[in-house]
Amino acid sequence: RKFVAIAVDNSFSMRTGDRLAQAKQAALSALSGMGATDRGQIMTFSSSVQFLTQPTSDKAELQRAIQGIQPGDGRSAYGEVSRTLRSMNQPDGLPVEAHVISDMQLTSMPTPFAELAIPPSTKLQLHAVADKREPNWFVESVNAPRSIFQPKKVRIQAVVGGAGTPPGELPVELAINGKVLETKKVTLTESGRATLEFFLPEAAYGLNRGEIRIPAKDSLAADDRFPFSIERKESSRILIVHDSRSSRAATYAAAAIESVPDAGYTVESLTSDQASNVAPSKFSSVILSDVGTLPASLESALNEYVKQGGGVFVALGSSTIARGKVPLTGETIRDARYASREGERFLTAGQVDKTHPAAARAGTLDEVRFYQISNVTTDKSARIIAKLSDGTPLMYERKIGEGKVLVLTSTLDNVANDLPLHASFVPLMEQSAHYLSGFDPVPADYSVDSFAELRSARDAGSAVDVLDPDGKRAVSLKESAAAQSIRLSREGFWELRRANGRNELIAVHADRRESDLEVIPKETLALWQGTGSRDGTGGGTSDQTTKPYSLWWYFALALFAVSIAESIFASRYLAAERETGNSLRRAA
Repeated sequence: RKFVAIAVDNSFSMRTGDRLAQAKQAALSALSGMGATDRGQIMTFSSSVQFLTQPTSDKAELQRAIQGIQPGDGRSAYGEVSRTLRSMNQPDGLPVEAHVISDMQLTSMPTPFAELAIPPSTKLQLHAVADKREPNWFVESVNAPRSIFQPKKVRIQAVVGGAGTPPGELPVELAINGKVLETKKVTLTESGRATLEFFLPEAAYGLNRGEIRIPAKDSLAADDRFPFSIERKESSRILIVHDSRSSRAATYAAAAIESVPDAGYTVESLTSDQASNVAPSKFSSVILSDVGTLPASLESALNEYVKQGGGVFVALGSSTIARGKVPLTGETIRDARYASREGERFLTAGQVDKTHPAAARAGTLDEVRFYQISNVTTDKSARIIAKLSDGTPLMYERKIGEGKVLVLTSTLDNVANDLPLHASFVPLMEQSAHYLSGFDPVPADYSVDSFAELRSARDAGSAVDVLDPDGKRAVSLKESAAAQSIRLSREGFWELRRANGRNELIAVHADRRESDLEVIPKETLALWQGTGSRDGTGGGTSDQTTKPYSLWWYFALALFAVSIAESIFASRYLAAERETGNSLRRAA
């Protein structure tokens, strides 16, 4: 009796030609060797292993499971197969006969070969449905903006490549919402890469589905297209609240944010009194520029806004110093620190946390001169983003409820510092706006089996409907209200529909490592099979049997020869000794 485990590869590369059909036929052939008293189990694998049946002796059930195997879009991982085989300890002690059926793709091998090891009691048989590398052209990547806010030409970059392909010329198409807009030709070297650009004249409002395609089909047609999405929408609004006595800082901040091409923000600047009845929830983020006493209604609305997941940037100046505490966070401002001609002529930044999104592109800030700093008492809950050379906090972040507050202990004008006059000012304001608004300007790149966030802190508790590439619900009603993320298991367009009307279209592509159809050398496959054998004879897959030879006979024979030699030597020695004694007696 034995336990027959059959693992069929249904990864993306198995879409090549009729490989999956061959694999299913090989699985049925392996199942035919299963006896009436044996038990079996069918599984598929790509990046993970999926069991299609429970262990059973019902051959008909196992055959139905094999015939129902469908191709997937994941990346195969042979280490996962071996890990599953190592965990298959049968309670009745049956020996395991494992059949792994795959195209034996070289890029799916784990880096440490030891991950392929299987138990000594497992007899591993590998069935390859491909014995050589097939040439394959593919669209490797696409770089397109996630969102656009103005009617203008959209630049789209694509990389087209080949694996095991001869040099030649390929046509490449740009399609938006199913319509081909432009076709270009690209020249490729042998197994080479080439980059080409398309310019989309104007995208329609809303969600747009795009593809870069290679019309000339090869044996793996699934990677001849690469999906991407572009959303054209209205700009987000940022509210700047400033002291009525000075609007200089608000002017600098607004100019910095709006100067970024296609940043997606419009700025509204109001004094404290004018903003008393404004709802902060209508804005993506809020900037408080050296405000003194805030109207009670505005302060209460801002506190609720931050607790619900909003973002506020606070710049401290003379008006805030007179108040004695930082708005919203409530930290105490001990005093103001000034640079004077008698002492330090200016203060400089000594350390900047470049891992923080707001300061990642702002540089070191060491060229900026600060003449006035608010000396704020912070605790361990504050994340320090930038410090002066003596360790005094220059910029820090505080989390309040589900939201966040960034505090700059100086102003945004060119009086208390010369920050607005430096190149670091624009990226600092832009990245702070992105961070506080929860907007990611980086183009989305989702591969199969990656995860997408369903909701931010502001969306907590609201339902999110998820539609898969077939337009069907991908999550249950319970999961739509509670799940934080979803696994993108298929290639194509996934749509997220939120209760607040902010929908999102996610373009998912298969891992392009699956596009290289190079096969594993036979010597490596033999080593993999041999990991299941104690004597390294190939896991029972070879027809030849290695017979053990014992050496005890040779040791016994050697010992007998030594005994004979010793007897002969001893008899000769004793005879010589007797002859010598007789000679001495005659002489006497």
